[in-house]
Amino acid sequence: MSARSSLLDEIQQRLQQLSPERLQVLDDFLAYLEDREMSEATQELLRIPGFEEALREGENSIADGNVVRLCDVRREV
Repeated sequence: MSARSSLLDEIQQRLQQLSPERLQVLDDFLAYLEDREMSEATQELLRIPGFEEALREGENSIADGNVVRLCDVRREV
């Protein structure tokens, strides 16, 4: 069993002991942590030179229908 699985099992056991009110507090806190993690990931991407421009170009290509179906892409592995 991985360390992550073990930790998740321990958390699950602790969750079973919490009152509904405490579970709501925990849910709010988890949402906060999730938001922070997504924000940090976004900031990391925005620090990559040229990322915003490449993203806009990609979005424009999609909007224009200039895409390739995944099943048409051949990937050498």
